[in-house]
Amino acid sequence: MNLRRSAAALAAATVLGMAAVPAASADTPLPPGLYGTGDPTYDGVWRQSYALLALDTAGVRPADSAVAWLTGQQCADGGFPSYRADAAKACDAKTEDTNATGIAVQALTALGGKDAVVKKATDWLTSVRNKDGGWSYNPGGASDPDSTGVVIGALAAVKQDVKASQDSLKAFQFGCDAKAADRGAFGYPMNGKLTVNAKATADAVRGARGAGFVVTAPTANTAAKAPDCASPDAFKSLDAAGSASAGAAYLTAQLTAGGAHLTAVTPGADKPTPDYGTTADAVIALAAGGNLDTAKSSYDWLAKNSAVWSKGNPAALSQLVLAAHATGNDPKSAGGADLVQQLTNLGPKPAAAASASPSASDKAEKKDDKSSSATWWIVGVFFVASIGVGFLVSGRKKKQG
Repeated sequence: MNLRRSAAALAAATVLGMAAVPAASADTPLPPGLYGTGDPTYDGVWRQSYALLALDTAGVRPADSAVAWLTGQQCADGGFPSYRADAAKACDAKTEDTNATGIAVQALTALGGKDAVVKKATDWLTSVRNKDGGWSYNPGGASDPDSTGVVIGALAAVKQDVKASQDSLKAFQFGCDAKAADRGAFGYPMNGKLTVNAKATADAVRGARGAGFVVTAPTANTAAKAPDCASPDAFKSLDAAGSASAGAAYLTAQLTAGGAHLTAVTPGADKPTPDYGTTADAVIALAAGGNLDTAKSSYDWLAKNSAVWSKGNPAALSQLVLAAHATGNDPKSAGGADLVQQLTNLGPKPAAAASASPSASDKAEKKDDKSSSATWWIVGVFFVASIGVGFLVSGRKKKQG
């Protein structure tokens, strides 16, 4: 499960007094075709789309049932919610979100053959774009850099013009009036103020570069640069590419300071802990701009520590596969682990497979997924408490607070 989304959902559930169930119960078995065994209420479409994207880049053709599950989640107006338990029932428009829809568009576009579904989804996305060119998590809210970055990737995938939306991201960037360590970073808007946020920075850098979650590995390194603040208006004159480069320079500095990875502080912890998910996001964002050296160094760290974070978790495994793809590495040999095989084992047998493992290992991975999911639900709560990302999904009435 993606940490930001699972954490935000948990925080909202806590506020609303909702019970959070880390794994599907025997009374409510998961539908066929879905990747992972964790409760899909908050991340079903997200993790499924991620898995389909990752497998496609690795040359694995997902099962028809996996694609059908995803397309079956679409609402009549074209948007996608995080999860529809009963696809036969009409959607509640309040549950549709731009992030689920944006990543679904990217996955279905990459796979091909679902033009009608993709067009309805992109039409919905453009219909809920804010006047400033950006998007909120749920339609009607203020734009945020994370959601805007996801949707830019979706629209770019279908060859739509995203320049105005790329330019809108600059409103979230810290410039020369910020302290030196924060310049170039993007912030998440909370209570009318921007708070420096590495996750927002990674998503905004990727969006400003017009990239989605699948990035082709650059062949040479290009150093990320921030403008010289000898001129106090240096940031104001940047175009989207320059803004992205400044954001990448901030990420590079943070990754270098952290020993090739980003960190997060959780309540009660004696020291910062590794932020695996945002590090993977940063790898892809940096690779999208040719910042290969830092991206590869951070991917190497992720690969060496993949078992700590990703085992049994379809979204995390997908992030790692896509990070490997973006840096020209082999996801089938990541610190001795075959990430593609692990991901394959968490879903239906591929239509044309990368040597899918037999049922014994598949059962082992499914069991691990339950344990991993439960752990992530707990970690997610503390993560939100530390950085306030729960505000990201403030418009969600039922699933997010």
